[in-house]
Amino acid sequence: MAKDIGLDAILRELGSFGRYNILNFALLLFPVYLAGMYGSVYVFEAPDISYRCNVTQCEGLNHSDWLEYAIPKEKDKLSRCEMYQTVKNSSDTCDIGDFNTSAAVVRCDRYVYSEEYSAVKDFDLGCQNWKRTLIGTVHNAGLFVSLPLTGIISDRFGRKVALSLASLMNGVFGFLRSFSTNYIMMLVFEFLEASLGAGAYSTAFVIAMELVGPKGRVFGNTLINGVYVMGLMSLASFSWWLQSWRNVLKLIYTPALFIVSYYWILNESIRWLLSKGRRDEAVEILKKAAKMNGVKLSDDVLSPLYELEKLNEKENVTEKNKEDEANEVSKEEPSNFRKVFKSSIIRKRVAICSFLWITCTFVYYGLSINSVSLAGNKYVNFILVAFVEIPANIVCLLVLDRFGRKKVLIITYVLSACLCISLSFLPKDQKWLSLFLYLSGKFSITVSYSSVYIYVSEVFPTNVRQSLLAICSSIGRVGSTLAPLTPLLALYYDNLPAIFFGSLALVASVLVFSLPETINVPLPDTVEEAERISKRKNMESA
Repeated sequence: MAKDIGLDAILRELGSFGRYNILNFALLLFPVYLAGMYGSVYVFEAPDISYRCNVTQCEGLNHSDWLEYAIPKEKDKLSRCEMYQTVKNSSDTCDIGDFNTSAAVVRCDRYVYSEEYSAVKDFDLGCQNWKRTLIGTVHNAGLFVSLPLTGIISDRFGRKVALSLASLMNGVFGFLRSFSTNYIMMLVFEFLEASLGAGAYSTAFVIAMELVGPKGRVFGNTLINGVYVMGLMSLASFSWWLQSWRNVLKLIYTPALFIVSYYWILNESIRWLLSKGRRDEAVEILKKAAKMNGVKLSDDVLSPLYELEKLNEKENVTEKNKEDEANEVSKEEPSNFRKVFKSSIIRKRVAICSFLWITCTFVYYGLSINSVSLAGNKYVNFILVAFVEIPANIVCLLVLDRFGRKKVLIITYVLSACLCISLSFLPKDQKWLSLFLYLSGKFSITVSYSSVYIYVSEVFPTNVRQSLLAICSSIGRVGSTLAPLTPLLALYYDNLPAIFFGSLALVASVLVFSLPETINVPLPDTVEEAERISKRKNMESA
């Protein structure tokens, strides 16, 4: 307990946002900005574009009158996947009598695409919506690998190692994807980029949360989310400007290669160093931070860290030799996990937090992806749906420290459910009301998502915090993996996606009641301290 009290006291004395903190936050915000673009780039890699059947004998004509009798209509629009069967022996002419409009239609085998840029056109994916949406699903499926992998690397080898490595993978595989020559090549690089690089955001987030004291976490979280939104808006703007998914990939992934330099520039997380027993390095960074912030750290504030070091030295005396000590360090990760999962409180917490994450990602990404299908300019719609996250994060900043994490989560989940379900029953001609409900739904789920991210970072012990956060986030990615498929669900029943969104949000709001409140609670460094949060809740309720 001395370590927790000592470090939080030091962070309070340093100030949440002194010169040192601002400099480190500025460095961390750049990979966060890039992550905002990388997380949704597939929306503009393979957007649904206009196309129709290729009617060979008619394509050379200098008029389009023949479309009326060559291609049937669906909902007052030309069919994209079917054409009228040609009469026998008339495959070389294009007259109205050459097409049997009274017979059954036939499926197209070739397509004529609009001038829009899309992987649908480049790889001839006409009338294969499942292949188009699979690109987003494959990208998000890569997160099942990336987040636990990055979490383990981060908890074992250090936060800045994980951040630099993940950013390198982003840059390499994202840039290579822009040169894809076929659909399979694109899918492979889509998966590799996400599976090896998507953990950069969660690593930057954890470093930021460990950089500040309890009072600074909510503001830091809001700042990070605001920059992430700027990345989303930039993605739509670049896509609108360049009108080429290949050029967009080259533009946004090249900067990720420069983040490798963070290995030499960025300071390691003080909490991580202390959790690994590297007290001297942690104290050195603290003194550097104090000097930059113009603060003098007293011996009374630093003394708990020295007392902790003495305790560690006594424990090390019992070890046989340096080789045994190294072996013990190599076994530290699995032993920590065994200890964590022996705790029924932590197991329950992991399960519930994972479901909360599934709900957030499914609704959040589902609304973002489907925004390009709304009436109007798809780029403007995407920017609006992204922009609404900025006021949502400001509201999150104002309410989390005032009302606590639990109340905010419950209210926003219930509100999201009501808005999504009401959207499903709205008449289609109510475009402005539909847009208002759509943006309101995105607003409320964004508050939930931001709250969940900061909440999960507060309920797990330091030595496995990012690993458990990564597990929750990875399981939660079931939602973002299914979200790109929601346009396919709408083919069977228009309101099915909205009903799914609302139902999950209602269940999540009920589960939040079983979790502890973490407002102004110091970050736990051990399993016992993490369990004590729940016991504290039970004592207060008693």
